[in-house]
Amino acid sequence: MDIDLIWYGQILAAVYLVWMLNLYNFMDGIDGIASVEAMCTCLGACLLYWLSGFEDMILMPLILAMAVAGFLFWNFPPARIFMGDAGSGFLGIALGVMSIQAAWASAPLFWAWLILLGVFIVDATFTLMRRLSRGDKVYEAHRSHAYQFASRQFGKHLPVTLAVGALNLFWLLPIALCVTLFDLDGALGLVIAYVPLVMLAVKFHAGELEKAEPGRLS
Repeated sequence: MDIDLIWYGQILAAVYLVWMLNLYNFMDGIDGIASVEAMCTCLGACLLYWLSGFEDMILMPLILAMAVAGFLFWNFPPARIFMGDAGSGFLGIALGVMSIQAAWASAPLFWAWLILLGVFIVDATFTLMRRLSRGDKVYEAHRSHAYQFASRQFGKHLPVTLAVGALNLFWLLPIALCVTLFDLDGALGLVIAYVPLVMLAVKFHAGELEKAEPGRLS
């Protein structure tokens, strides 16, 4: 069935971009994680574009990946410089815009972008929903994302940042390839990609109340 999204499609796109901006800001809480996510997503998109015959769309994500790679040199754990709200917000908007551009070219490509961004989307959304259900003031600062609990559990940022890269490379990218190249239904691919990520969010207590313990990493 064809659905005309001319009006509410634009509204959904605006909401999506606002959420991308905010979730990227939420997820930029440990050394290197936002940079690694952006690089993996952009380079994964470049590969999908090349294999799917959309070579003309490669330039934007490739330039962004190269810029982030230069920053990651200084931001890799233990970081010497940090991205800040302006940097993370820009990345969130840029990735959101490129994913919407992909939707104009091909619906499977948009599903693939959502899959590639899965680590950040699942952690941020699951945490927000859990805090909302508990009645928390979601505009207040907190340290209850899964990646933050994980970094405190491991005592350092590096294992968590590397795990995000591994999840992107060995789990999310292959599923995105199946959606774009092997006719896997996009919604089904998204569910397959996200279910283990939700399980990890639960395992690492995403959205749970923080326990006040001195000396723990943020």
